[in-house]
Amino acid sequence: MNIDMDYVKERIRDSIAVKQRLLADEPLMEKVLRLGQVCVEVYKRGNKVILAGNGGSAADAQHIAAEFVSRFEFDRPGLPALAVTTDTSMLTAIGNDYGYERVFARQVEANAKPGDLFIGITTSGNSKNILVALESAKEMDLITAAFAGSGGKVQALAEHVINVPSTHTPRIQECHIMIGHIICGIVEDAIFGEAAA
Repeated sequence: MNIDMDYVKERIRDSIAVKQRLLADEPLMEKVLRLGQVCVEVYKRGNKVILAGNGGSAADAQHIAAEFVSRFEFDRPGLPALAVTTDTSMLTAIGNDYGYERVFARQVEANAKPGDLFIGITTSGNSKNILVALESAKEMDLITAAFAGSGGKVQALAEHVINVPSTHTPRIQECHIMIGHIICGIVEDAIFGEAAA
């Protein structure tokens, strides 16, 4: 196969096209804004955000948690966020003892309190361990959210679902991290914006 500049440009065009569909979907944009506002409310109440995902979505969960805890666009106090994807001893112990589908739920049950926000990230919308974690989060009176692709079972489990209008995993993941950044910006500006000015 001869890879040339057209290959590169086509991937960029594909990425732009998905983002344009996202931008044109006003109800979806309202969902992104609303989830950002929910995050602000969670933090103002003294609660935290817990995130989970598999593979690239695990990296997105960690990335978003890091933006909350460290900083996003300016220096400010850290915000409590936890990606339950990072501890290999924890993941392998829970996976061994309870099954892989419980690796996130068990950590939510151990670390969350009512009023916290759980965000499950799954490009298919069907990752079993995300679905089980959402069920546990609901039972514990957490606010539940999901980032997904164009469908999946998360629709029935999460209160706030951000569906990227694509079935292509790389394009979905690119939009997920962009949406995560938008939410981080909403939170940072709403809580600390005046202090940064």
